[in-house]
Order: sequence, then structure tokens, then C-alpha cells
Amino acid sequence: MIPPGQKKAIVIGAGFAGLSAASKLAKEGFDVTLLEKNAEIGGRARKLEIGGFTFDMGPSWYWMPDVFEAYFKEFNTTVAQQYELIRLDPSYAVFFGKNDVFRVPANLNEFYALFEKHEPGSSAQLKKFLADAEYKYHVSMSDFVHKPSLSILEFMDFRILNAALRMDLFKSISKYIRKHFKNEKLVQLLEFPVLFLGAKPNETPALYSMMNYADIVLGTWYPMGGMSVIVDAMVAVAKQQGVKILTNEAVERIHVKDNKAVSVISNGKTYSADVIIGAADYHHIEQNLLEEQYRNYSEAYWKSRKMAPSCLMYYVGIDKKIEGLEHHNLFFDAPFDQHAEEIYDRPQWPQNPLFYSTCASKTDKTVAPEGMENLVLLIPIAVNIEDTEEIREKYFNIMMDRLEHLTGQQIKQHVIVKKSYAINDFKKDYNSFGGNAYGLANTLRQTAILKPSLKNKKISNLYYAGQLTVPGPGVPPSIISGLVAAKEVVKKFGR
Repeated sequence: MIPPGQKKAIVIGAGFAGLSAASKLAKEGFDVTLLEKNAEIGGRARKLEIGGFTFDMGPSWYWMPDVFEAYFKEFNTTVAQQYELIRLDPSYAVFFGKNDVFRVPANLNEFYALFEKHEPGSSAQLKKFLADAEYKYHVSMSDFVHKPSLSILEFMDFRILNAALRMDLFKSISKYIRKHFKNEKLVQLLEFPVLFLGAKPNETPALYSMMNYADIVLGTWYPMGGMSVIVDAMVAVAKQQGVKILTNEAVERIHVKDNKAVSVISNGKTYSADVIIGAADYHHIEQNLLEEQYRNYSEAYWKSRKMAPSCLMYYVGIDKKIEGLEHHNLFFDAPFDQHAEEIYDRPQWPQNPLFYSTCASKTDKTVAPEGMENLVLLIPIAVNIEDTEEIREKYFNIMMDRLEHLTGQQIKQHVIVKKSYAINDFKKDYNSFGGNAYGLANTLRQTAILKPSLKNKKISNLYYAGQLTVPGPGVPPSIISGLVAAKEVVKKFGR
């Protein structure tokens, strides 16, 4: 029985943004129902259990630990009370070639020494670079990412405008990094987070050097059990707040009356609502769940957006231990610029791809049988390109051959579990626009108020959250997105 006057909220999609939004609304007194299309909760952060191995199906990097701490503090708990978190050291390994590997230390002084070894005098430059990155990080986290970006007036504050002048919005991160460092390997080390932000370094604002601060200073962490334990913790929080979570509920339509969303239809059932937050794929909600006159954006608008990459992933169980790999491994033994062009400028399967692997069993004994390894292989690829089993297999062999060459051991013949995931799966499982994995590219023209709006402009009570709206792609931004959308709802519809 809903208490008199209590507002009913529907949240569509139980990924990080949806769980975040639903929990905040419930905390603020709303009667919240969270509808999830899939059988499992967590969106891209679901887990795969197969043949005795456990794999993170999507996100595997745990950066910006302060965001997770702040989130759980919002609900009177802590990360430590929810799951065990450890800092990785080395943070990750970068393979530039056979016997040419950078193992990136967690210790900052050791990191300075790594730079000094490869470019004498660069450690002093690195200290300046990181001091500037720290400033950008703290200003962004305090003044920018928590804004709904519904109006330019939100940023018309002298302190914020003054800070913006120091944020290097109009300078590319590529030029900015090269201004400080000459060694190409060090440059690539600093540019790598940008590849996962979804744009080429020469098109990404230097503002995002703040991610180097997150990487180098705040560190790379791992929640024991895998990224899905964060989902489990957020689900527990949601249920404690009173959120009703329903799975296998693929929303088919949002019913609008008098410019107000009054209900959603799922599996032939009607769920009425006073307010709705769409935390599933923004494009899917607009183009498939709403009638044309109620959409913020046309199909032509979406096709004009610059998307972050999709990816080909393989979840691989190995029946022996692999020597030479760390928990996280980047394979930069191929031309960076060529691969980036084949993602963004000339969309196609890459001729000579960079790739990434995570081997969580190096840290966590629970994710693979004893004496074995769980390996996830990932190639960033363009959205909306052809995706067939034959193509996937071709690139699996490319990755495995290079992995064997670079680590000097046989691995392929020890594969006992193997499953792929790529564009067609992103579309099927998440209604992902173009089969994207990471959302919109973080270019200047797709930042803050220039991102798709978190508020529907034609429906008074429909909001959006997730990686296609503010603040952007990634796990911490998605969590923040849910909170920001919920706070806007509370402002207008709360008690």
C-alpha cells in the first residue's frame, strides 16, 4: 500500500545508472520500481560463469575510488562494509614489443623513476603535469560532473568560469601531453585512457588529463570477486531503500498523455508512474519507446554523433598459469594512430589492432580453478561494422598469436573455455546504439550542455541517465549520472 501523497517512480534499466537513480529516489521517499530487460542485473557489468571460471563481462578497471566511497556514504554505508578492495601493484603492464614491457608501479616515486629512465628530466615535467591534472580532477568532480547541464547558466559563476580557463577545454590532450614529453612510449602511456573515453587524443580536450591523475595517483584497484560485487552491493543498497527490482521486463512503450508520461508497458503489463527515469540506452528509449512528437532528438541527430568504440571481447579459460602477464595488460605493439583511424575516421575492422587483456586470476583465486587462468581479451572497434563468427574467430587468433609471441609461451592449445561478445551482442542485450560499448565520445562538442539532455524537453516528467547523457561514459560517471537525474526529479517532484 503506497502512503497517501507518495509519488511513484519507474526506472528503466538496472545498470549502474539505473541502480543509482532508483536508490536515490527511494531514499527521498518515492515508491520506486526498477525494470530490467535481462534476467541478470548490472547491465554491462554482468558476470559470466562458465566451466568453473568467472568473468567480468564488461567493465574491468576500478578507477576513481572516491566516487564509489561517496556513493555508498550517501546511503550510510562504506565500500569496506560492502566488498574487499585492493590496490593493484603493478597497476598494469604495457607491452610495446617482445622483451619491451613497462610494468606501471603503484608507488608514485617509482613511477617518476620510470619516466626518468626513459626520458631524462621528464620526472620534473611529470610532477607539473600531475599537479595540473589533480587540479582538473578536483574541480571537475566538485563543480562540473554533478551538474545536470540543462542550461549554460549553471556555469555562470565567477569561480567556475575562472576554473574553466585553467581546464584546457580548447586544447587537445595529444598536444598537451607532447608539450611535456617527447618519448613516444611515455606519450602513449599517458594517452591510453583516452582511447577508452571514446575519441582520438587529438580530438579529446586536455581537460581529460584529469584521468591521468585518476590512473597514476589515485590508482588502479580491484574489488575481490570481480566488478559484479559492486553491482551486488548496489542492489543490496537499493533493496534496503525499498526499491522493487523486476527482471525480464523489457519495456515496450512509454505512454504519454497531455505531455506527461503516465505509464510504461512491459510484457503486456502496465506500470503507472508519476515520474520516469530512462537509464537504458537513450537512443533506444527515444526512437523505440516514444512516439516521434515526444522525442528530444531525431534519428539524423543520433547518426551525426561521434560514438565511443564498440569492442570484441573473448572470455577464455586457460588450463595452466600464464607467465609474464599482470592483472591488466595493454598491448601497444601495433601503431596507435592507425587503429584509432580505423575506429573513428574510416570505420572498419583494424588491420593490426591494439588490444587489452585482463587476467583477474592473477589477483583473485576465486575466479578460476586452481592452477588455471581466466583471461578476457578485448579489441576496441568501430560501431556498426559487420559482426560475424568468422570475423570474431580471425581476431581471436590474431590476439592469441601475439600473446604467445610477446610472452614466449604456448597458450592457445590450453584453451578449455571460450566465448565471444561483440557488436551484435551489445545490440541484442542492451539495445545499444550502433552496438557501442562505451557511450558517446568525449569530444568538446559532446561535453556538458552539448551532450544529449538528461531531461525530456517535451514530456514534463521524463528524465534520462547513463553513458549517453551527462556526465559521460565509464562506471563512476554512470553512477553519478543516476544521482544527478534523481536529484533533478526530487527537485521538481519531491516532498
